[in-house]
Amino acid sequence: MSKLVRVMGLVVLGLMVSTGALATTTSSATKRRSSGTAHASAGGKAHAKSTKTTAKTTTTAKKKTVSKTKVSGKHGAKPRLAVRRTRYREHFSASSFADNLTLGDVTDGEDAVVRAAAIEALGNMNGTAVAIDPATGRILAMVNQKLALSRGAEPCSTIKLTVALAALEEGIVKKDTPVNLGGRYHLTMTEALAHSNNAYFETLGRSLGFERVKHYANEFGLGELAGYHIQGEQLGIYPDEELPAKLGGVGRMCSFGESVSMTPLQLGALVSAIANGGTLYYLQHPENAIDIAAFEPRVKRQLNIAPLIPEILDGMQGAVMYGTARSLRANFNEFPVMGKTGTCSNNGTRFGWFASYADTPNGRIVTVFFLEGGRPTFGPKAAELTGQFYRALWDKSYFHPKDQQASSATTLGASE
Repeated sequence: MSKLVRVMGLVVLGLMVSTGALATTTSSATKRRSSGTAHASAGGKAHAKSTKTTAKTTTTAKKKTVSKTKVSGKHGAKPRLAVRRTRYREHFSASSFADNLTLGDVTDGEDAVVRAAAIEALGNMNGTAVAIDPATGRILAMVNQKLALSRGAEPCSTIKLTVALAALEEGIVKKDTPVNLGGRYHLTMTEALAHSNNAYFETLGRSLGFERVKHYANEFGLGELAGYHIQGEQLGIYPDEELPAKLGGVGRMCSFGESVSMTPLQLGALVSAIANGGTLYYLQHPENAIDIAAFEPRVKRQLNIAPLIPEILDGMQGAVMYGTARSLRANFNEFPVMGKTGTCSNNGTRFGWFASYADTPNGRIVTVFFLEGGRPTFGPKAAELTGQFYRALWDKSYFHPKDQQASSATTLGASE
């Protein structure tokens, strides 16, 4: 009996030892797991902190620099370059509006109806309006003569008229010749004039070269006085050297008129030559009734452009019908108008040009509207004012044939 008790005691003691060891082992394992979990937790917190820091740094970096990649799609598609485009907004310091534009104008020799229409159209826009009879070179009206007779400004895209005529004369293109502007992009002269495409005329300019471009520009009257003994007229500038290549070279000179200074009278004389078939007249500005009575046209030279004029007319009319000068038609569409806009800027001043001639029932008339100022000033605005000018003349029956006007005056006199 005592032996059995002793054996059983030994078994119980063994079990107790075993249980204690197991408890110790389990406790140690539990501690290791707890320690591992704690380590993992600490590592996770550290990783999370690191991730937050990285994210914050990345966000800050994004704010400071342009993002270089952007992943598209849900399955990790290949990254592509993402470019943040910055819109450059030019600052203009000049005003587009002015008062007393007519102060100092000499008006006794002008057509009173034409002058009144030009003043009405110009309103308070800071600019000048010149109307010319292309059959004689007589200036019918010149509003804001101080600006009209100044040294002028960059011709902007109106320079394209001289380049088009030069390229046609040299046989480089015809009006319907497709000119490759890169890849599969082609334009004809008609489209390029209507939409005032710079790349097209830069291409023509480079094909012509500076010497030929300058020769034709001078032939068409740039770089010389347009008027005949017009008091106060200043000379525009056509440079003797090509614009440096880093500034665009001859291409830039042929698309924007960079480095060129053209006066409203010079542009008016050129468009008058286009309107009359090739005669470049000296422009004359009668100052009184005696000057009107003694007026005689004075030819500066004959331009060999008669065969070329039909090649540019579609583009000039296209500008008014569907291109850069279509704003004119908001005010007037009673008869065809052919013209060319120009917009550019220099040293905080924006320029807006529109030169045109109209086929009226009473003959042709040439107009040049030139504006200076800020953001409201640009070529289409000058075209819009030209439409208002024609509308004002139309409303005053200015375009009725002269014999019809004389007949109406006679009838009116008899009825009175």
